[in-house]
Amino acid sequence: MRLAFSTLGVPGLPVPDVVRLAATHGYHGVELRAHPEEPVHPGIGHGERADVAGEFKAGGIELLGLAGYTRVAAPGDDGPVIDEIRELLDLAHDLGAPYVRVFPGADPEQTRERADAIAARRLGTAAEYAGDLGVRILLETHDSHRTAADAIRVLGLVGHRHVGALWDVMHTWLGGEQPAESFAALSPYLGYVQVKDIASADDTTPLPLGAGVLPLSDTVEVLSRHEWDGWLCWEYEKRWYEDAAPLEGLLEAGRAHLGRLLNDSA
Repeated sequence: MRLAFSTLGVPGLPVPDVVRLAATHGYHGVELRAHPEEPVHPGIGHGERADVAGEFKAGGIELLGLAGYTRVAAPGDDGPVIDEIRELLDLAHDLGAPYVRVFPGADPEQTRERADAIAARRLGTAAEYAGDLGVRILLETHDSHRTAADAIRVLGLVGHRHVGALWDVMHTWLGGEQPAESFAALSPYLGYVQVKDIASADDTTPLPLGAGVLPLSDTVEVLSRHEWDGWLCWEYEKRWYEDAAPLEGLLEAGRAHLGRLLNDSA
């Protein structure tokens, strides 16, 4: 398995500095938060896109994916949602990133069946465009569809190889699933895995990997047992928790912790 981190942990950091952090601390790749607050988002021009791709190539670091914020099950017209996904896909294609992340984002007032159908319809439409560009859309286990069981209801309806799953281990755990259950459901669709750590279900302030309660060892063990060889991406949510320790000082120990888990599960 290869290791990456998300720029959610280093809000606003310029791309050259992000690449240097990854190279210095032994990470193979980076997930870029694609938001207007950040240096990289769908609004940047072709010249800036070429510069970003060049920085990653020169630094020997892979651009794992773009973490977008499209909510595919949200109420409203399909058009703006599909347009937003396509803008993310265009950006990913221009940067050479294989994945874009989207959220479920259903409204609590929607029925489960209605939310699933809306999400599947939009993802199915966007999938054709994704296929043309060679980029894969990943539905994250998050918010209204927190568990793997929730996510596969949508993915099963889509049935397209350019739409898959992003497994956020915190959300499936908060939803009551064990890693073996989550992997069994998501494995046919799995793009990559987001790891993190927190103090408890009631306190999701980000902690150094291994310092909290999330079942990271069990997650890595089940992935190894099934010979899954994809990406583990550390999503340290510094952007939402200003008092959390800076990620820069934790990256070395985080890589070492993941390395130990991988060695122990080999």
